[in-house]
Amino acid sequence: SQLHRLGAAFYRTMSAGEIMSRSTSDLGQVRMLYGFGVLNVINVVFALCSAFQVMLGISGRLTLAAMVMLPLVMITTRIFSGMLFPRMKENQEALGRLTECVQSNLAGVRVIKSFGLESAELRRFSELNNSYKQASLGLSRLRGLMGPVVGSASAVGMLIFFWYGASLLLAGKDKGGITEGDFFAFSLALGRMTWPMIALGFVTAIVQRGRVSYIRLREILDAKPEVVGGTKALPGAVRGSLRVAGLSFAYGNRTVLSDIRFHLAAGKSLAIVGRTGSGKTTIISLLNRLYHIQKGEIRIDDQPIERYDVETLRRNIGVVLQDVFLFSGSVMDNITLRNPEISREKVIEAVRLIGMHDFIMRLPGGYDYNVMERGITLSLGQRQLLSFIRALLYNPSILILDEATSSVDTESEQLIQQAIDTLIQGRTSIVIAHRLSTIRKASQIIVLDRGEIREAGTHAELLANKGFYARLHEMQFEKHRVHGQGA
Repeated sequence: SQLHRLGAAFYRTMSAGEIMSRSTSDLGQVRMLYGFGVLNVINVVFALCSAFQVMLGISGRLTLAAMVMLPLVMITTRIFSGMLFPRMKENQEALGRLTECVQSNLAGVRVIKSFGLESAELRRFSELNNSYKQASLGLSRLRGLMGPVVGSASAVGMLIFFWYGASLLLAGKDKGGITEGDFFAFSLALGRMTWPMIALGFVTAIVQRGRVSYIRLREILDAKPEVVGGTKALPGAVRGSLRVAGLSFAYGNRTVLSDIRFHLAAGKSLAIVGRTGSGKTTIISLLNRLYHIQKGEIRIDDQPIERYDVETLRRNIGVVLQDVFLFSGSVMDNITLRNPEISREKVIEAVRLIGMHDFIMRLPGGYDYNVMERGITLSLGQRQLLSFIRALLYNPSILILDEATSSVDTESEQLIQQAIDTLIQGRTSIVIAHRLSTIRKASQIIVLDRGEIREAGTHAELLANKGFYARLHEMQFEKHRVHGQGA
């Protein structure tokens, strides 16, 4: 639940592999602490107290002599506890780095194979694995040493008992000594303390490992969601007018947006163009509340977006990203996002409406075709098409296309362009694209450069200005003309 509540800023600071390590290994250690560890602490305390009570009832002087070793045991345990904590912290961090390596290799296996990086990645894994092994061996040696040392300290008490107890036994009961029965009973009670003393070292290791893991887990559980949802529910029919005023944003010390201002009436379209890194996608992320607005405001239907419930807000904003993610499952599952309220008939009707039914039926199994994890069995263009259908099926009031045609072939781009022309009518839409052919019909175009708006206007107005947009248009026109001559 906490991982779902946390915003995009948190995932920029902690890798998926590190999160997986904390959610599995560290969580297991905390379970061990609160389960097996707590039970053993109770057992040790109960065994020591009950044995101590029996011994005290037999002979106070003999008990005092036998307990001379107790401070030695406590001091030894405290010393080892101080040594165990940093070793266990190092061990868990090494495991986190190893898990991160495995996770990144699985996620990027196609890139690794495409560039022949298997040997390099194996060497990196071996180095991290060896680091984890050395940390584990060092921890095991320390834990292995702790048991005998604590056991030896407790054995001192047995030696004192046999020496002093024997003298009391020889003195006899009449002269303040003890009887044979007292000696035997005392030895049994003292023997019952031997195991708890040795177990104390084992329990200490569990407690220290659990303590390290608990601290690592708290870094996730105590993280505050950057984006907090409002209490105002969006009305049933969102008009979709947008107003951005004085919007500024920075990732750390790097400013990516500076005083962005524009107004988009409901049902109109806005295109955003600019160089890579100019801040186009950041505007979309702020509109979708993936990040908290640092300065300025964004309004939907004249209401600041912070006042709206986040989940409801995002359901009214359909987004098609350049980096498409598909879940392991069927085409139908990825279109509906496993929403049981969306029927198969409704999906097919929507897909037919935008002319993509034939594309899906060409896949083996049609709508039931398994796209596998991250859509690995589909091409980039096919994944883009499914993502586009998925966004449109939810009938959003605001449609966002972030480089939606950048990874598709000519045929797929024509299908998407046809769908855009059909569904953009009467719907507020924002289009980010490098291909200027896809944004000529936009009601308004803004040109970003280094986080600032350099130009704004319609396609014709910007061409007439002969500024950045006009130069970009000329470059693309020249590129297409050269390609056409080559063909």
